Amino acid sequence: MLQSMTGFGSARLDADQYSISVEIRSLNSKGMDLSVRLPRFLAEREYEIRNLVTKVLVRGKVSVCIDYTRNKAQKARNTINKELLQTYYKELSEVADMVGGSKTELFRLALHMPDVLQQDQAEEEATGAEWDNVQPLFQEALQGIAMFRSDEGKALTTEIMSYIDKIRILLAEVDKYDPSRMEQIRTRIRSHMGELASSEHFDKNRFEQEMVYYMEKLDIAEEKVRLVNHLHYFTETVFLPEPTGKKLGFIAQEIGREINTIGSKANDATIQRHVVDMKEELEKIKEQINNIL
Repeated sequence: MLQSMTGFGSARLDADQYSISVEIRSLNSKGMDLSVRLPRFLAEREYEIRNLVTKVLVRGKVSVCIDYTRNKAQKARNTINKELLQTYYKELSEVADMVGGSKTELFRLALHMPDVLQQDQAEEEATGAEWDNVQPLFQEALQGIAMFRSDEGKALTTEIMSYIDKIRILLAEVDKYDPSRMEQIRTRIRSHMGELASSEHFDKNRFEQEMVYYMEKLDIAEEKVRLVNHLHYFTETVFLPEPTGKKLGFIAQEIGREINTIGSKANDATIQRHVVDMKEELEKIKEQINNIL
């Protein structure tokens, strides 16, 4: 069954201390074009995330965004290293006395010296364990986009097969009309044979050879058989379990080649109209194949 390359999946967790959101989006692309945006503490997980996405989604222009936000209470949980602050303040005061400088801003300056303001240790330890919280959300979003693609693929399958069926119907019309076309050609040839035979330069053997060549050039029997086979092969490929988008594109090219040949060899207005209609259905198929995995 076909799968679309367009999809969306998301998951979110709102806890007391933090919020995590995961969004995965995809559009059609010739290959895997993956962009990943992660919070800093998940940087070392990027390779793992990329492998998981590529394994499940295979192909497409994919963007993964994981946002991590601590609540306001958690953001404010900083502690002051009082001993270090006192040391800095004392040293700064001594230097101020030495040079006769003002002590007005010494406290603010000491407060912003290195390591005076420290994040709560319990919070730092929690940060290292948060992949355990992100991972199930990531898997949920990944499964969500995979399901989205599958559902879109079912709709695409129905649509594309309707176009294939229309081409089959049009080909049946061509096949139905073809014998009368060939008979019309034979009738025209016979009508001129009397005039040609009366000519003193008429070469019967040469004429028969040229007529055989002419009739073979107008015969579309082989093209009709090949087109039927291509349509059957296309249908089989649509329902294969693995991704078949590129393969269907190649088969569509072969279908187009046979349709064009039928149109050029038939040299008939009625068949040409059917050929134009078949080309129109084929173009619809090609447009949808661009979005198939």
